[in-house]
Amino acid sequence: MARTTVIGACPHDCPDTCSILTTVEDGKAIAVRGNPDHPFTRGRLCVKVNNYEERVYSDKRVLHPLKRVGPKGSRQFQRISWNEAIETIASRWTSVIAEHGAQAILPYSYLGTQGIINGLNVGDPLFNKLGATVLERTFCDSASCTAYMMTIGHTPGVDPESFVHSKYIILWACNTLSTNSHHWPFIEQAKKAGAKLVVIDPVKTRTARLADWHIPIRPGTDAALALAMIHVIIRENLVDRDYVDKHTVGYDELAERVSGYTPEFASQETGIPVDDIVKLAREFATTPPAVVRIGVAVERHAGGGQTVRAIACLPGLIGAWKHVGGGLLQLPIWAFPVRWDVLMRPDLQPEKMRVLNSWRLGAALTGELGFDPPIKALFVYNANPMAMVTEQGKLEKGLEREDLFTVVSEHFLTDTAKYADIVLPATTQLEQKDIMFSWGHLYLSYNNQAIEPLGEAVSNTELFRRLARAMGMTDPAFFRSDDEIIAASLDWSSPVLQGITLDDVKAKGYARLNMPAPADWAPHREGNFPTASGKCEFKSTIAGGGNFVVPLFRQGYNGDQDGALVDPLPHYIPPNENARTAPALATRYPLSLISPKSHAFLNSNYGNLPAQTAQAGEEQAVLLNPHDAAQRGIVAGAPIRVFNDRGSFEAFATVSPDIMPGVVVAPSGYWQRSNRKGATVHALTPPAFADLGRAPTFSDILVQVSGA
Repeated sequence: MARTTVIGACPHDCPDTCSILTTVEDGKAIAVRGNPDHPFTRGRLCVKVNNYEERVYSDKRVLHPLKRVGPKGSRQFQRISWNEAIETIASRWTSVIAEHGAQAILPYSYLGTQGIINGLNVGDPLFNKLGATVLERTFCDSASCTAYMMTIGHTPGVDPESFVHSKYIILWACNTLSTNSHHWPFIEQAKKAGAKLVVIDPVKTRTARLADWHIPIRPGTDAALALAMIHVIIRENLVDRDYVDKHTVGYDELAERVSGYTPEFASQETGIPVDDIVKLAREFATTPPAVVRIGVAVERHAGGGQTVRAIACLPGLIGAWKHVGGGLLQLPIWAFPVRWDVLMRPDLQPEKMRVLNSWRLGAALTGELGFDPPIKALFVYNANPMAMVTEQGKLEKGLEREDLFTVVSEHFLTDTAKYADIVLPATTQLEQKDIMFSWGHLYLSYNNQAIEPLGEAVSNTELFRRLARAMGMTDPAFFRSDDEIIAASLDWSSPVLQGITLDDVKAKGYARLNMPAPADWAPHREGNFPTASGKCEFKSTIAGGGNFVVPLFRQGYNGDQDGALVDPLPHYIPPNENARTAPALATRYPLSLISPKSHAFLNSNYGNLPAQTAQAGEEQAVLLNPHDAAQRGIVAGAPIRVFNDRGSFEAFATVSPDIMPGVVVAPSGYWQRSNRKGATVHALTPPAFADLGRAPTFSDILVQVSGA
């Protein structure tokens, strides 16, 4: 009996990118566990992946190509060969291109796997060469990244491991224990050494329960709080003038801008008492090292970009960057020298390209956007839009079109795959190799393939090699091996990879980037911000119409999404939907709905698997404050309906003071089959974008709740 241990890495869209050890016996993975040698993830796996082998060997896996034999959505398929599947796809695409042009083909993908070679950009070269419609993928952090770069540039920010040296920690819209759990031990160590932990969140989350101070805030009003903190810090002369004078630009203009953002104003917007706003500002400014960790949710409303602009100004204002463990943590991904151009191959694109934002898929498929030519072929991989995208009614209607040829590459027959004409079997992480960046720590990770693919499953890289061959492409770039793509995907001449070889990373499973030790590193002690000025820009020098690219999102920056110039100073944009900005709407729909990540799901991953649904709850639950529940005659466990003008879904009520009055919570990630009457929470989500980066407004929603 041959038993081996294979070192890999978690594939998911999560900041932790855990190092994983897979035990393989006679060619079968019998267990996965965390790698105890990894300095950040330290041998523990979360509830999402601690039984990953059950996902791999699930009897629900798609293991062979399938062809639809019943009505769309009926889940009626029959097995076909790979040859038939590829020939069918190539034939249909060729016909679509001949009749309508290549822009009638739409690829749709996101981060179902986060691997550098099998993840976000794996299909880009093929579709760019075809001239297909370009998908703009701005689901997560696009507003935040745009604002962050406008303020402090593409810096990795504070090393997450340096938090052990922090004395004042603000987790802002970040439920660390559920969505970044391997960072928690570093925060906990700081707490034991005397640090104060503050959590700003509408919900008393698992993390907030362990904080020294939980500050509930109305959804979408975070910028008002941040600007009021700046107001107090300036008014009370708590500014580090030496740091500001040497390493920032725009202080005088910022001071003038925030003069009207008083604690009293912010209190009216946020629901936070005036004294608490003043106390937070004073403590943050006078307790070095002070640090802010922002979560993805901070951008998910009309003013999400300006919220991050305001928060990103705070550390520079008080000189927090001078200290180890002081400053701001957003995405350490900026430290990784990924060669996005090699992965995406934008040079293959025709001169004129049509772009569709992933958030508007339903509108595109139903013809609402007026595309000419219309979308006639859809290819979905690494994504399950039917569970996660807005305007679900439109999306369902579009996917039901008989003239839409849909292909889905998947592990399971998801809510999206059930509408496909062809379903292709995809490998899991144990069945493929990859190399991984992280957006939560500074370790490059390697995923060694642990087992042979089950059935006829193939990796994304192999899938696109087969499709390129079938479409008559001959450029050797389309037929590189996985090892060749991995070697080309990173700039190995970068200083952060000095002394690190691919063989070393492959053998050990990980390597810390060549950066200062966490105990010594204050990245901007002497300024050196990667901005045009080299300084923290309270007043942005690129907001007047400059042009830069956030490559991860295939996202150009040229002012806001309508082409207008962006205000160079941070300011408050209230939510589109709340009682103060939309009083008539709030009369009908008086509750704000937010849909945070589930503790047991990763987006819609695991929403169909027994262990994770047992942890999360077999069916969708919605959290209400006792006051709001009593007003509606709703008791815990009762079936309820959540609705607005865009749609509705049904769930079961959970009643708790952990949510502030006027707000309801429906964790996302459930599949339609887990929701009463089929829809998910995103049936209610607006199609509107935030102010920067075309970010979706997941948390800018008014609803009503009633008994079902």
